[in-house]
Order: sequence, then C-alpha cells, then structure tokens
Amino acid sequence: METWILQKEVFFRLGIFFGLFLFFALWEALFPDHKSPYSKTTRWTSNMGLVLLNNLIVRVLFPVTAIGLAEFAATRQFGFLRLLNPGDWVYILVGLVFLDFVIYLQHVLFHSIPVLWKLHQMHHADLELDVTSGTRFHPIEIIISMLIKWSAILLSGVSPFTVLLFEVILNGMAMFNHSNIYIPAAFDRVLRYIVITPSLHRIHHSVLVSEYNMNYGFNLSIWDRLLGTLKNEAKGSLTLGLPIFRDPKYLRIDWMLRIPFTINKKVE
Repeated sequence: METWILQKEVFFRLGIFFGLFLFFALWEALFPDHKSPYSKTTRWTSNMGLVLLNNLIVRVLFPVTAIGLAEFAATRQFGFLRLLNPGDWVYILVGLVFLDFVIYLQHVLFHSIPVLWKLHQMHHADLELDVTSGTRFHPIEIIISMLIKWSAILLSGVSPFTVLLFEVILNGMAMFNHSNIYIPAAFDRVLRYIVITPSLHRIHHSVLVSEYNMNYGFNLSIWDRLLGTLKNEAKGSLTLGLPIFRDPKYLRIDWMLRIPFTINKKVE
C-alpha cells in the first residue's frame, strides 16, 4: 500500500488537498463561527495566488522534493530512527511525532527571532481567518521552512511514506485550524486535548502580543501544553491581525509580499 501511494503521490496529495479544501469551505459557508466583514474575493484571490507562487518557487529552487530526500537518506542509512525497524508502524508514528515537534519549534523561532518574525508577520496580517489562511506564508519563509524540513529529514531518517503522510496531515490541519467553522464548545474542549482546534488557533492570530505568542502548534496540542505556551481563552473580545497592518490593502498579494520590508522592528 505504501509503495502504491508513493507512486501516485501527486494524485494522492492533490486529491486530499482539494477534497479537504472543499469540505472546509462548505462547512464555513453553511456553519461559520462568525460573519466576516471582509471581502472573500480579495482575500481568496490573494491567498490562493500565493499558493501557486510558493509552489512554483519551491519547484524551481529545490530540485529534490522532501520525499526524494527521504529516499536518499534511506539509501545512506541516515538518521536516529534507523535504530527502529523501518517496516514497523512505530517507526512511522515516531517519525510523525518528531516532525510535528520540529514544526512547533520552527513556529516558535519565527516568533522569537526578529528577522524571521518580519517574514512571518505576513501570515499574521490577515484580518480574517478561513480555509485559505493556512496557505498565507511569504515565499522566503517557505524557503527557510523547506531547509528546516530537509535538516529534520536527514537528522531523523524518516521514511518517504512518513514524509508524504506528514505533509498531507499538516496541510489538512492547517486548513482545519484556520477555518471559520463552528464547533460546539463542549466538543471543542475535548478535541483541543489532542489537536489544535480553530478556536485555539484564532487566539494565536490575535492582535495582542500576549496572545499571538501562544498556541504555536499546528497539529498536536501536546507541545503547547507541555512547554507552557497553551492559552485556552482570549482576553476579552478577539480581534484578528496585527495592529499596524489594518489597511485592507494588505489583503492584496502585491502588498502582502511587501510586509516583511515595511517596518524595522517587531510589532508589540
């Protein structure tokens, strides 16, 4: 099964992406968490345009995909996970958990290091959150993220199938926890013990520094819980975005790309 999925990687990846995108978009339309005052046409055009741009840049700059790098690492027996049996389900599970922890740490770094925060501000400058917001990252941030992912693959020796599975899960969870979808509070309280829910991630997109420097996880909520960065409730009414990027022009892709070069210090 793993071999067949890897052979059909593109169809597997795109099929799940578009399937989940349509699912969450329909959920937002039918049962939104709140009504948005911003134009969906402008935001969706810009955010999805960024997806195309970032994918093109990655294809040009990285001749080897993350899966291809994992295959290379396997032939050279790289990584501490080689201590486990590569055919065992534990090998895949530990690999997924390790990559998720790396994503958590990467997210913390992009908030903690000023030059990285300048790049990451573009993601936080979105004045609304919906299914397209999980794709809103500056191309330079995407390049740095790819280099971190490559390092994690070589260090750990995760299998090609694990890399593919993780990327699919990460894309799906990014759409889920950025979506403007209504989830009953009782169910949300249970669900957030396992994963980052939309209500938790909306706090991370608050204009308040004390809130946007919390809830860093994209998939599992355990890292925020263990490392003291979990915030369950917002302080008062929740306003999304960043204080200095309130002008709707920053919802357009041309202005989005300029955001890292607009200011010289971290927003407080």
